[in-house]
Order: sequence, then structure tokens, then C-alpha cells
Amino acid sequence: MTLRLIPYLVMNGNAKEAIQFYGKALDAQVLFSQSFGEMPENPEFPLPSEAKDLVSHATLKVGETELMFSDTFPGQPHQSGNQVTICISTDDAEKAHKFFDALKEGGKVDIPLQETFFSPAYGSVTDKFGITFQIFTEGQQMNL
Repeated sequence: MTLRLIPYLVMNGNAKEAIQFYGKALDAQVLFSQSFGEMPENPEFPLPSEAKDLVSHATLKVGETELMFSDTFPGQPHQSGNQVTICISTDDAEKAHKFFDALKEGGKVDIPLQETFFSPAYGSVTDKFGITFQIFTEGQQMNL
């Protein structure tokens, strides 16, 4: 089983600028970048046209580690203090469920742990201390 903790920076519409800034400042390489407009459409959450160019997910390689980014999802609040989350990345769906269930005790589920187009088990939870964790299970490739 692999397990990694990855800082995840949630930006307020300026993720592209932040990616360029940190790329240059930290001599980092962009491994992946996708806009909300490049994601498969979800009729339950229609995407406003002004949000299509915002970053839905990006990964920078900084030395031996990664730094992830996104812009706040359209319609979600952004406030100082919640723009950094910790992404727990694993290749074991059973462990993902274990971590998610443990972290939600006394906390709040932001996104239920579920299969998505990019992960067999992805969810977000804010623990009882106010720290937000994204649980990401590797193993399913994105089909875009």
C-alpha cells in the first residue's frame, strides 16, 4: 500500500497565477492541470460559463514531493483559513474508507466518500479540529 500526505491549496480564482508563481519560485514542474470546463459535465451541478477557465485540479512536482491546487468550486465559499487542505492519497480503497470514517468522527463530511470519474473512492471531510482532508484513492484513470 502506498500512502502520501499532499498539501492542497484552494485558491479564489487565481490558481493559474499561483501555479505559475510557485512553479518559478520553487523550480517546480507542472505534472497535471485541468480546468472546470475540461471536466465531464454534471447536470446536477451546472457550471457557470465564467468558471470554465478556472482550475479544477493541478499538480506541481516540487523536488521529491507534490503540491496540488484548485480554484474554489463555483458557488462554494472561499475564506482565508480554508484554502489549504491535506490530501491523503492511497492506492487502497479499504484504507481510504478507514481514514475517512475515522476523520469524520466529531467532524463534518464535506463530500461523501464515493466513486468519481477520477477515483474509485474520493471524498472530503473536515475533522473536529477544523482541518480539511481530501481522501483520494488512486487506481482509476480519468477518461477525458
